[in-house]
Amino acid sequence: MASSGSSSLDHLLGLVRVRVVRGVNLAVRDVRSSDPYVVVKLGKQKMKTHVIRKCVNPEWNEDLTFSIEDPTLPMKLRVYDHDTFTQDDTMGDAEFDIQPFVEAARMPLDGTPDGAVLSKLEPCRQNCIAEESSIIWSDGKVIQNICLRLRNVECGEVELQLQWIDLPGSRVF
Repeated sequence: MASSGSSSLDHLLGLVRVRVVRGVNLAVRDVRSSDPYVVVKLGKQKMKTHVIRKCVNPEWNEDLTFSIEDPTLPMKLRVYDHDTFTQDDTMGDAEFDIQPFVEAARMPLDGTPDGAVLSKLEPCRQNCIAEESSIIWSDGKVIQNICLRLRNVECGEVELQLQWIDLPGSRVF
């Protein structure tokens, strides 16, 4: 049967690789520590990191890759404390808008100098960003380092790095 010319990539804008770098000063949920892991959601996609035992400043350095179809959907994350015999405890959540990142990634970047700042996001009450976050052009890639302050918990931040992955044949918006 002949193909109609459309591919399964027609609805995709590209991919975003989310490196869950580390947690900082996460809440204690066990006796003196926690066994944290992170669940990241984008629309119907959901991925999680591995559990780090007995640590409130865990270093995951784990990459999770999401396909981007609708840049208006927020990226959400939730930190949990792994428990063996009971339901895992929640250790806070955060969300952020990926649209500025996607827009920067879709700019014509040929000839852009390495290290150029494409966009900056400021912390405000409407987002969970803990400090100014720049979207930069680095080694031919669009990168954003972002530090998120966790909500619904007494303390804690999670540091992420976003990297855009272009797909040949993906649609332009």
